[in-house]
Amino acid sequence: MNFKRFLMILLIAGLAVFVAACGSDSEGDSGSDSNSDSGSDSSEETSSEGGESESASGDSESVEGEVVIDGSGTVYPLMSRLAEEYMTTQENVSVEVSRSGTSAGFEKFLVEDGTDFNDASRLIKEEEQAKAEELEIETQQLKLALDGLTIAINPENDWATEMTPEQIKSIFLADGGVETWSDINPDWPEEEIVVVGPNENHGTYEFMYETILEEKDLVSDINLQQEYSTLVQLVAEDPNAIGFFGFGYYVNNQDQLQAVSVDFGNGPVEPSLDTIAEDGEYADFTRPVFTYLNVNNAQEKPQVLDYALYVMNNVNEFAGETGFAPIPEEEAQTQLEELEALQQ
Repeated sequence: MNFKRFLMILLIAGLAVFVAACGSDSEGDSGSDSNSDSGSDSSEETSSEGGESESASGDSESVEGEVVIDGSGTVYPLMSRLAEEYMTTQENVSVEVSRSGTSAGFEKFLVEDGTDFNDASRLIKEEEQAKAEELEIETQQLKLALDGLTIAINPENDWATEMTPEQIKSIFLADGGVETWSDINPDWPEEEIVVVGPNENHGTYEFMYETILEEKDLVSDINLQQEYSTLVQLVAEDPNAIGFFGFGYYVNNQDQLQAVSVDFGNGPVEPSLDTIAEDGEYADFTRPVFTYLNVNNAQEKPQVLDYALYVMNNVNEFAGETGFAPIPEEEAQTQLEELEALQQ
């Protein structure tokens, strides 16, 4: 009996060890599943709460996706600089900036599923606004900075470094009566003037044509180009060339160009960040530049509105380094508040 009892005790003990081991394995599996579930929950919470990044609007919300911008070649350096900086703070947003020109850009902006922003070196036209209304696209104009129309000549040109607006117009007007430099001033070379400028896709062309030349025809042999880099090259390679573009393109190519100082009546004024202003010394050749926001897209895509808020929060910081005079802070603040109202 004692031996049988001893075997029974051994059997019970063995069963106890086996049950304990199974229980331990079962708890281990359960713990693994629990951690997996917890990890999944934790991931979801991080995505919606803990993983949120600080948005440009100042709210703590995650933004991601694409922002598509086209339009003005003049505005391009400023907008691309803002986009570059923005993407360092919002790594999940891709901002694509192109430069087909103001008018060509509006064609891409004012269509179904068009671009989110159109940069413009002029105001939107009545027919463009009518197109927006026809398509039920709500647009919001954002004034970004101030640009000075710059008349650029070759560095070897040491005679036409100062001119009046009337002399400049005579070079670019079809009925200006000017073909050679000596037609402007008999002391200047009797060499034919080579005239270049941006083509009709650009707001800079329209500013020159509509505002400076008062909608009179440009000289017939003007060489109009799509790319500003081509214009820079044309002027840089020919001592008799003269062209026009935004101040930023001159600033970034001062080693190849020189700017004409314009005498508006009180002595020659060189375009600079100090003289470019709507009420300053270079006011007659100063213009605001803009970007136009597709409000529908901004309300449907958080990243678009977030980028717009970032732009108006930071545009004055980057204006000067890209060749633009900043707008008054109160103007920037007013536009920022209008954008913030879209969040409500």
